[in-house]
Amino acid sequence: MRTLVGVIGVALLLVILWDGFETIVLPRRVRSRVRLTRLFYAYTWAVWSAIGRRIHSNDRRDNFLSYFGPLSLLMLLAVWAVGMTTSFALIHWGFSSTLVGPEGQASFGGELYMSGSTFFTLGIGDITPRTEGSRLLTVAEAGTGIAFLALVIGYLPVIYQAFSRREASISLLDARAGSPPAAAELLRRHGDGDSAEAMVQFLRDWERWSAELLESHLSYAVLAYYRSQHDSQSWLASLTMLLDVCALVVAGVDGIPPRPARLAFAMARHAAVDLSQILGTPPRPPAADRLPPSDLARLRAILAGAGVPLREGAAAERKLAEMRAKYEPYVNAMSAHLLMPLPAWLPAPDTSDDWQTSVFEHVSTARIM
Repeated sequence: MRTLVGVIGVALLLVILWDGFETIVLPRRVRSRVRLTRLFYAYTWAVWSAIGRRIHSNDRRDNFLSYFGPLSLLMLLAVWAVGMTTSFALIHWGFSSTLVGPEGQASFGGELYMSGSTFFTLGIGDITPRTEGSRLLTVAEAGTGIAFLALVIGYLPVIYQAFSRREASISLLDARAGSPPAAAELLRRHGDGDSAEAMVQFLRDWERWSAELLESHLSYAVLAYYRSQHDSQSWLASLTMLLDVCALVVAGVDGIPPRPARLAFAMARHAAVDLSQILGTPPRPPAADRLPPSDLARLRAILAGAGVPLREGAAAERKLAEMRAKYEPYVNAMSAHLLMPLPAWLPAPDTSDDWQTSVFEHVSTARIM
């Protein structure tokens, strides 16, 4: 019986160490479906999001959901730490390594206490190993604890640096595409005197942003649960808006070359598809058309008024529909999973950009862009 418990302890320890390696150290997508981290996020987010769905106020719900990313990261680290200390205690007890305390040979509770104090390098010394095997195991646990703490110290800054880089570009969208961002608004504002070169540069910058989003969120999937500073912004809304803009330009927006849009679309769609797979959200088309014919007609009028008309005709509409079908099922699935609303194609009426308001201003200000 003790030997079986020891084997279970070894297996649990190896599972946790490998899971930590894949999550923190391995800089690539992990394809295995059965992972401790994957199960942890599947169950904790299911509970957290279920509570969030019951909150009717959008502001309160978004504020509640924003805590999940940072808290889940701390909870995952705690799960790893508890799992490893328990594993070492099971190995001590299962293989009958001798741990002696003030009252004689330690019980399993004493071995668990010894494991915790060793893992966190406290070195209290009231329970000590007396055999070569137990001493070797104690040294191994102390080394594992030091390595774990070192990885955690290095892991947290990397997460927040990646988050900061992502959010800096999202904040720049506020004055360029409105709050929340809309494809028609972005093209309208770039049509107000901006040259085609400015739009080309925008597409190139956001092609790189999409590549960085893909790289960082595949390596550290927890970033997908980190929400933006403002309720009207999110990484998913920004990615979707970029795909919408690229789809319009490729379908035929006069005055803007299509090649940069095709390249940005390819990178952004790659990010959408891979992140959908990482989050375990199978693609599903939106229940309602995001751009019904009436809205498409209004969009044409807005762009025509800005001097960047959208090409008309069956061929242009068919091309736009083909482009949309390549990404909308993926971003819609992630939107339902993360409770991040997708942006509209058209700007919301009577809304102001985030930079035009503050927490002390609750009235809309006039658009000056």
